[in-house]
Amino acid sequence: MIKQLDEFLQAGEHFLPGNHQQLRLSLIAIILNRNLLIEDVPGMGKTTLVKFFAKATGLDFRRIQFTSDLLPSDVLGVSIFNRESEKFIFKQGPIFGELILADELNRGTPKTQSALLQAMEEKIITVDGVTYDLPERFCLIATQNPRGQFGTYPLPESQLDRFLFKVSMGHLSKTEEVELLASGPRLHLLENLNQLISRQTLGEWEQAIKKTEASPLLLNYLTDLLTETRHSDGHFGLSPRAGLDLLEAARGWAWLNSRSYIIPDDVQAVFPFVAGHRMFSHSNLSVSQEHARSIDILKRVPFVKK
Repeated sequence: MIKQLDEFLQAGEHFLPGNHQQLRLSLIAIILNRNLLIEDVPGMGKTTLVKFFAKATGLDFRRIQFTSDLLPSDVLGVSIFNRESEKFIFKQGPIFGELILADELNRGTPKTQSALLQAMEEKIITVDGVTYDLPERFCLIATQNPRGQFGTYPLPESQLDRFLFKVSMGHLSKTEEVELLASGPRLHLLENLNQLISRQTLGEWEQAIKKTEASPLLLNYLTDLLTETRHSDGHFGLSPRAGLDLLEAARGWAWLNSRSYIIPDDVQAVFPFVAGHRMFSHSNLSVSQEHARSIDILKRVPFVKK
């Protein structure tokens, strides 16, 4: 299992150099059937990252390009009247996939954005009063341009809270950028990438993550962090659901580091990516500012053995 995981991550770093952390967080989200938000300016490799995971996992991949004229029915599907049977037949929309790329999500109108809420949380959708199950393995990865760019609509807090992680793409080192300029774009190279892991492997990894243990001391530390976020007038504190997500993310990070138990380092590693976008404030903060605020909280809450 460890060898297969290492080979998978090495393949990812070949196509996405300089994104060590982003690859690992994305993998955790996919394994756990959770949602991931990537915010950055165009041209940073957001689409390349998602397409790598689509090819490497063999999941049913669907891409939805969000624009101001996109309708909820364009995402979920629509009921069409069949004259022969005299019944309405539901035609599935692109949300019925296993790995969904919601590209430039914040260019869609609030009404269209909200069409994803039920799918992101419950893995089902409701159209014309009828509920439909989404695939058993379902992960939505959304990209968005930085807030304030022309033609964007801010994501509501209820939707942000449904993303396990929010990340931005990393800048390349000088050596990596020279190599990229010399070799050219790598997106087209993904066409020759073979599937690296199966759905069964993803399921096995998911079970291994869920078995990762958290001691009472660790849970107390995690609770102290949640409490600290609620003691500021500048932003809203983290909800109990955010606490559950933080624990789940820490389990995933511990598993990636070949441990069957969580240590404080695991919580600290994922905390900015789980908490940054959930501490809602009236200021439009960048991803780096959100993470900086999270790191300040980490510094104020020590892990103390009693």
